[in-house]
Amino acid sequence: MATPGEGQAKQDPANKPMSKTPIDGKVYFSYAEIHDTVSMLVPQIQEFNPSVIIAIGGGGFIPARMLRTELKIPILAVSLDATNTARSTVRKIQWFDEHSDAGSLVRNQKVLIVDEVDDTRTTLQYCVEEVIKTNGPASVAVAVVHNKLKSKKGQLPEGVVYMAGANVEDHWNCYPWDAAAYGNTIYEHEAMAKKCTENSGTP
Repeated sequence: MATPGEGQAKQDPANKPMSKTPIDGKVYFSYAEIHDTVSMLVPQIQEFNPSVIIAIGGGGFIPARMLRTELKIPILAVSLDATNTARSTVRKIQWFDEHSDAGSLVRNQKVLIVDEVDDTRTTLQYCVEEVIKTNGPASVAVAVVHNKLKSKKGQLPEGVVYMAGANVEDHWNCYPWDAAAYGNTIYEHEAMAKKCTENSGTP
């Protein structure tokens, strides 16, 4: 689904928010749930037909790798610092080499920018604008695993195609690749993800 980048993110009426009950204010997602959600994006992405994926690190790396299997196109990586608690500023930490084999697929071509979650949209806005300014693609699409249903501080430029695998409520999302950051093993994380789903009454 395509949305403009300002204010409340638009929602496809058929795409209701994913039902997950928080545990201590956090919602846990399993690897299987992430993989399934990412796979549902593939037909939309294939219609856009990008030449290359640009993954925003670190949350966008694993979803981008899942997409690469189905899209069969290379991945470039960028790292941004948006650790400010207000998330009002973003800094570029690492960027790709446009003269590399994969990097040469950006200028004047279609690119797909991938991240795990569209929260305030500040990071996405920065990354899209920086790619357009620095690397001159013909067109840009953004794909996120989850779009939080909330007012956005950031705004995507006109003409950017926006795709979200699922809409989610505005809770703290815990992803399996960050299990250790929350003091859990991957097995503990997956058990909590299952509990979040069971508590919601979702089959």
